[in-house]
Amino acid sequence: MTKEWLKAAGVRAIKTGAQVAIGVIGATTLYSEVDWRVVGGTVVLSVITSLLTSLAGLPEVSKGDGTDANA
Repeated sequence: MTKEWLKAAGVRAIKTGAQVAIGVIGATTLYSEVDWRVVGGTVVLSVITSLLTSLAGLPEVSKGDGTDANA
């Protein structure tokens, strides 16, 4: 893992977490008050999932075949 990969994976994970937070907040307000523990837990899980998915390769730092350009 290089600095470039860590930066790209981090940006992708933060974007994923923000998108999930918007969806969960919107969905929970339809049924009741926002349960921030549910929002937080779901966001953390989505960030972890995004980082794990990024281990397979990131287009931003790949050679085009899904592998890390710096490997």
